[in-house]
Amino acid sequence: MLSNTQQDTRTFILQSEAPETLTGSHLLCQSLIREGVDIFYGYPGGVLVPFYDALTSYPALHHVLVRHEQAAAHAADGYARATGKVGVCIATSGPGALNLVTGLATAYADSIPMVAITGQVPHDQIGRDAFQETDIIGVTQPITKHAMLVRTTSELSAAIHEAFHIARSGRPGPVVVDIPKDVLFDTALATTLITQNAIDAAPAPIAHPAAYLVAQAAALIARAERPLIMAGHGVILSQAYEELRRFAEKAHIPVITTLLGISAFSSAHPLFIGMPGLHGAAHVNRAIGQADLIIGVGLRFDDRVTGNVSDFAPHARIIHIDIDPAEIHKVKVASVPLIADAGAALAALHERIEPLDHSEWLREIRFWQYTDGAIGRRQFNETLPDPIGILTAMHEATDGKAILVTDVGQHQMWVARYYPWTCHNSHITSGGQGTMGFALPAALGVKMGLPDASVWVVAGDGGIQMNIQELATLQQEGVDLKIVIMNNGYLGMVRQLQQFFYAGNYSEVPISSPDYVQLADAYGMKGIRITRREDVADAIQTAMETPGSIILDFVIEAEANVYPTVIPGKGITEMIE
Repeated sequence: MLSNTQQDTRTFILQSEAPETLTGSHLLCQSLIREGVDIFYGYPGGVLVPFYDALTSYPALHHVLVRHEQAAAHAADGYARATGKVGVCIATSGPGALNLVTGLATAYADSIPMVAITGQVPHDQIGRDAFQETDIIGVTQPITKHAMLVRTTSELSAAIHEAFHIARSGRPGPVVVDIPKDVLFDTALATTLITQNAIDAAPAPIAHPAAYLVAQAAALIARAERPLIMAGHGVILSQAYEELRRFAEKAHIPVITTLLGISAFSSAHPLFIGMPGLHGAAHVNRAIGQADLIIGVGLRFDDRVTGNVSDFAPHARIIHIDIDPAEIHKVKVASVPLIADAGAALAALHERIEPLDHSEWLREIRFWQYTDGAIGRRQFNETLPDPIGILTAMHEATDGKAILVTDVGQHQMWVARYYPWTCHNSHITSGGQGTMGFALPAALGVKMGLPDASVWVVAGDGGIQMNIQELATLQQEGVDLKIVIMNNGYLGMVRQLQQFFYAGNYSEVPISSPDYVQLADAYGMKGIRITRREDVADAIQTAMETPGSIILDFVIEAEANVYPTVIPGKGITEMIE
């Protein structure tokens, strides 16, 4: 990912020196180019026809025609997560704009920089229940960083520039720009854009922590006997990988990564201990229960990590590093709040502390890890493909260099727990919203943003069917994705909850699937159905050797469960193991 100081600064010569009068549609195209956009995702509609008419004059803008607007939002999201640039999607008024909502909420929950452009009915029809009119500003304000209605053509370019600035600055997030049809039709004098950089030359200032708070945090670290670092998504957003590693090594503190923090710290590092939370590793949850200091870096202390908040880390002081002041004290009261960029705060702490040794504490955690080692693997059927074995084969075939984009459910937890994460920003998933249907379109965005990367989708048979129409988009764009389906015939995570906590009363969780081999063929790609454990490695290797996209339908045990599982309403040390 790119930091604020590494953003694309290509120069675009867009027009002659003499200002000219352009339609709003042409101004919108030029504004997108000015902000460094080359790929965006959308679906046309009536009020956007003027824009799509102008778009043919700008070959530098590659519009990807998705099959559903929700997929446009997820694809823009995936593109942003993979590249660090602002992802862009576009949809028409009314139902088109409303179909972006799930994707916007997903991006907002995970702090993803996106700009969503929506068409709107003409100004003189707003408020009159016009055809396909929806108050998309009112709908999206609670689930975006900002939402704005463009009132005149003359303010369009400035509005687009402001939207991109808001989306990428500070704590990133999605921004909606709603453009009435008359703004796209009307004309305005274009501001000269000769040699203007795609992004302002002056980078956004990096937020540094207050020196006196760094000193207080260093004093707590020096006294701690059982400290833990909890690294969240903020480490990835700020690309603070090296700062995290250097600080952890000097302080000799075990490192936990949250679901969205996965791949911020190599799982092969001797200080890495795993993922916490409702389906986190048992030894990690035990360590949190015994810790006397938690250093939270770029995370929200959300309920999936903490369980019952009053029981979370009951013996620990908290040092909380976050760029967003709203997150400080929101869930857990911090003894020392460091409102700062993750990299800047970790670098400051590294300079302030002396080398430490927590070998005894680490040995205690490793003992728990050893005793808990069988948990999670014991329940798998011995003949069917083993979810952990599938992931092991994927890692071996790709040499650990693939990017995995997961959907939401049991497979998501198996991937998070058991895949070895040795490459930074190689794990992409929907964390805050837990949006089923995310993986396939998000992976489309990832692959188009990083065309040389090996990108794998891992999904369940429930989630893959939610946006499966985007197989057509893959073929249309010639995108090469390897699609792994862990097919158990259930909405697995809900079934597991019903088994554990509702006396096995399975209600509306069995789910049928199409024949994925025939479906793949219908979309012009290869499909393989794997029903035997001994065939897993060969299927993965075939996927590696097959040009273009391929679907691997792994039939896994129907009632396989994710262990451990924290008991609802309890602390994270109270687990079903």
